[in-house]
Amino acid sequence: MGTAAGAGALRLPGLHGYAVEFSPYCPGRVACAAAQYYGMAGCGTLAVLGQNEAGVVLLRSFDWNDGLFDVTWSENNENVLITCSGDGSLQIWDMAKTKGPLQVYKEHTLEAYSVDWSQTRGEQLVVSGSWDQTAKLWDPAVGKSLCTFIGHEGVIYSTIWSPHIPGCFASASGDQTLRIWDVKTPGVKLVIPAHQAEVLSCDWCKYDENLLVTGAVDCSLKGWDLRNIRQPVFVLLGHTYAIRRVKFSPFHATILASCSYDFTVRFWDFSKPNPLLETVEHHTEFTCGLDLSLHNRGQV
Repeated sequence: MGTAAGAGALRLPGLHGYAVEFSPYCPGRVACAAAQYYGMAGCGTLAVLGQNEAGVVLLRSFDWNDGLFDVTWSENNENVLITCSGDGSLQIWDMAKTKGPLQVYKEHTLEAYSVDWSQTRGEQLVVSGSWDQTAKLWDPAVGKSLCTFIGHEGVIYSTIWSPHIPGCFASASGDQTLRIWDVKTPGVKLVIPAHQAEVLSCDWCKYDENLLVTGAVDCSLKGWDLRNIRQPVFVLLGHTYAIRRVKFSPFHATILASCSYDFTVRFWDFSKPNPLLETVEHHTEFTCGLDLSLHNRGQV
């Protein structure tokens, strides 16, 4: 995976990063959702970063009047992104336009903390998760949500589409569960009591439609096979504070990365007897956002 020699840095003064997402189109292009004052007050910024010979450069930035907590790239237009905000709204931005946003969707009644654009072919759907304990389904071409998913009994921190199954997404919550949903049915498909602590992040394996990983406040990562949820298929220990985000590798079926409030990023291979591959200690503050490039193997 990435080593310190290949790292580039860009400072965004006065802002704390909450999410980073590589462009599915442009190698080395990254969107960052950021907020002032740790997201508790102030404004937010969407920063689009790129790489050149000089290092990491700021290509575009857009400001919003509340903190931005997550970002996702469009899967059908390389210039379009969606962010979600502390005011409960989703914003659609177009990098080709100087001003923004193109549209604002305001339906969540508390912080919108997660947003993800579907990756399976044949559908253009967005899912959002909120501190109001609901997930909402959106078609970016329609001005209001298509459906609201109710069932969580705590804050929703993460909503992630399956890369394999059309219309299927997972959500992770402060109610200590991982839940699986199908947009064709209003109720929850599967409830997994994943941790005895708040679950802050989840992700789908890119090579196995039945395998997901969760990361929680108990400092553990757990793997779940949807065909048998009685116990996790793996447990990864090493972080010393809550795990903020976890992502499977796009290139290796058993490799994943996690970042934490312990300031570290860790790389794991759950197939190995000693699964911790590397601990990276570049950051001097909470590490909240993490993504792995689809284009450049090993770039994080």
